[in-house]
Amino acid sequence: MQKLVHGIFVFQESVHKPLRGFFEQLASGQSPRALFITCCDSRVNPDLMTQAEPGDLFMLRNAGNLVPPHGAAAGGEAATIEYAVAHLGVRNIIICGHSNCGAMKGLMDPGGLNDLPAVGDWLHHAEATRRIAKQITPGLNGAQAWEAVTKANVLVQIDNLRTHPVVAAGLLAGKLFLHAWYYSFPTGVVEYFNPIHNSWRTINPDFPVAFVPPGMPCDRIPSRAGTSAGAWISEGSRPSFNGGAANTSHLHQPEPPTDRHRRKKASPNRHESK
Repeated sequence: MQKLVHGIFVFQESVHKPLRGFFEQLASGQSPRALFITCCDSRVNPDLMTQAEPGDLFMLRNAGNLVPPHGAAAGGEAATIEYAVAHLGVRNIIICGHSNCGAMKGLMDPGGLNDLPAVGDWLHHAEATRRIAKQITPGLNGAQAWEAVTKANVLVQIDNLRTHPVVAAGLLAGKLFLHAWYYSFPTGVVEYFNPIHNSWRTINPDFPVAFVPPGMPCDRIPSRAGTSAGAWISEGSRPSFNGGAANTSHLHQPEPPTDRHRRKKASPNRHESK
């Protein structure tokens, strides 16, 4: 606890004081670049991972980065999504799973949740992921299965996200874009689901913004019985199940926003008050 208390004083003296003008501007309101939905795992730090600044990311965090379908739960997820899209005007929603996710481990091994009834109840919102896991994990070792299930869950939650009225309306109007990410904290690699190739690919400095199109529900994403394993595990990690190429004629590659994804880490001078 002392480390956290000491950190407050370091922040106040070394960060807040030099950037006081910037923090004062934050008091006038927020205009986040994205709604970032991820796990509450302490090892996942979205601001650090994306080098975001205060005000860049509107956060929604819970065990397993789950998004209950509209009307399925009375938690804060629906309210957070609605506020971000309808009030703050967020145009991008990222759902980011991560390596070594304890929630996904619990989903794969429900027996380990006997003493965690609340966690077990919460994971009912990932029931579709659990059923998909039975189809995609045979033949995979433990680490591969864990990664495959975690990535499958991100895509399932993307599907659930579409059931929320503000999201459905935003997608229909072409004003909202959904992104599926996977973060490996041992390697620092972040992958995104590429709908053009129906696979997960590594984000690189020049990557074009690829989103999951509104017309691509979970049942059209390749499964073990489908075209490729790429939707569930990293491209090239093992051969396609059937070797067939995915039909991507219904998909398109969007143009990247002009000022959203190529920002350099800001220098203190940028935030000096005028």
